[in-house]
Amino acid sequence: MTAEGGETEDGTDADALEAGRWLFAQPCEFMLGVTTLRALPDTGLPEIAFAGRSNVGKSSLVNALTGRKTLARTSNTPGRTKELNFFSLGPATGPALILVDLPGYGYARETKARVAQWTALIIDYLRGRPELRRVFVLVDSRHGLKDSDRDVMSMLDEVAVSYQIVLTKIDKLKKNELQSRIEEIGTELKKHPASHPVIHATSSEKGTGIAELRAELASLADEAALGYKPQSG
Repeated sequence: MTAEGGETEDGTDADALEAGRWLFAQPCEFMLGVTTLRALPDTGLPEIAFAGRSNVGKSSLVNALTGRKTLARTSNTPGRTKELNFFSLGPATGPALILVDLPGYGYARETKARVAQWTALIIDYLRGRPELRRVFVLVDSRHGLKDSDRDVMSMLDEVAVSYQIVLTKIDKLKKNELQSRIEEIGTELKKHPASHPVIHATSSEKGTGIAELRAELASLADEAALGYKPQSG
């Protein structure tokens, strides 16, 4: 619902919401999955990455954002995503944004060698990718921040890569529980210099918060390639 002044009731600008809707109505295609830095694509476009503990709901969120149920593979088995999966998003004239689905971290069943291999790849990518505009760190709203999340956040602080918390599965919480979780994480984020202060609360199942997250992503896209012009004003 749009309030006076062109903003929704939660404060998100209506033009930003429309830009997000428009962007995610454009073609979104799987590009490739990579397991080595040498295989990273050279697109010259802004990239955003989704990171999070295994089974936090990354693939489900990517599918909800794009409205394509099978774009990113989902599974009840933690640790299924073992590659950096790249997706191009944008109009037919050319992509405006690259989405990167990172392998989940914090999954204990895999061998230590395999976990070390995946972790090294993720860290090397996050540390040395100039196209990377922001990392969205997904956190299960039922459990809050875990030590493995804090490790990733501290590393991103160290290398000055902007990141933002996205809470998942908020439909599993009561309203007061969710508010307490947001306040708890917000307080902790004040200690992290590379963190974005706005926390997105989402449910891939119910669609809650998806429009607002699309708007955030559209603000990071390549404006020239995006080609979207606000209709208001």
